[in-house]
Amino acid sequence: MAIWLTSTEPHLLPDPQDAMRLQATGDWTFQQAVRLLALSAAAPSAAALDAGGISRLDATGARLLIALRERLGLPDPALAAKPEHRTLIDAVAASMAPLPSPPAPPAAWLRGLEATGRWVVNAYRNVLVFLAFLGQTLLSLLESLVNPRHWRVTSIVFHMQAVGLNAVPLVMLLSFMIGAVVAFLGATVLADFGAELWVVELVGVAFFRELGVLLTAILLAGRTASAFTAQIGSMKSGEELDAIRTMGLDPIELLVLPRLKALLVTMPLLTFLATMAGLLGGLAVCHFSLHISPEMFFDRLNTELSPRHFWLGLSKAPLFALVIGLIGCLEGFKVRGTAQSVGEHTTSSVVQAISIVILLDAFAALFFMELDL
Repeated sequence: MAIWLTSTEPHLLPDPQDAMRLQATGDWTFQQAVRLLALSAAAPSAAALDAGGISRLDATGARLLIALRERLGLPDPALAAKPEHRTLIDAVAASMAPLPSPPAPPAAWLRGLEATGRWVVNAYRNVLVFLAFLGQTLLSLLESLVNPRHWRVTSIVFHMQAVGLNAVPLVMLLSFMIGAVVAFLGATVLADFGAELWVVELVGVAFFRELGVLLTAILLAGRTASAFTAQIGSMKSGEELDAIRTMGLDPIELLVLPRLKALLVTMPLLTFLATMAGLLGGLAVCHFSLHISPEMFFDRLNTELSPRHFWLGLSKAPLFALVIGLIGCLEGFKVRGTAQSVGEHTTSSVVQAISIVILLDAFAALFFMELDL
């Protein structure tokens, strides 16, 4: 019985003129997938595969042609096809190519070395940006000193209240508690040597030279630097900085200098109050635990300690104020315009300010020690 097939049905038959050459005809498409699979499975061995007689071809048909060629062990040139079909066949073949094996992960020490290198490069870039910002700020500060009309007194007073006056209770409370802790620990250690009276000198030297200014700087780094970054960063997110520049105003003169001047004025005052509060904390422990009267406490401070300790500690306050103000404002200018960026740079400003303040205090302590001050 003869079976008549339509022209759209796929066929895979030997070439009448060359028995070792297979001819593919008809539609090699997804709709004919079942028949194509049967034809491919029953295909005899051949030396060439001629796909020029295929009328319609899609990705499924191209995939089956390639699989048939691979099963017959034919080279790619043996697959003859129409030019319009050849592009599709090449694309399907490229998608079937095995992916290259991923490179072996570097050793742990190489990853650590890479991370260290990235950290060094980022630190170097941050130092350059900080120095450039410091130069711009100092130049604007000198210009404002020459021209007092550029002083924004209202803004300076406002920030003095926000930075200094509002921070007085917190600074004094924490300094009082730290002073009490230092006196208590000192008394505990010195009691073994019968030298509890030297707790007065311990508390005095600690707060005059180090703890008074350091506690104040750390508190302001966490409280003020973060506020500066959040304020300026929010203004940048709201495109207020672009509006300031459009009006011909200098953002450094308008936003940075008032905050910096307020810090430079209030930081020494807060340092003085913190030092006094720390001494009062030590006095409380000496009076109630060691039975050292307030008169004896202050008399030993006056006779045993030189005023240079107080002035050395106070001399670091303007430097710390400059660092805290510049880092807080600079991180605000680095905000990219999103709420997440504001939070990231606010955190960065606090970490950088506290770290640099402690680092500078350590260098200052070594410097003064070498000078025998």
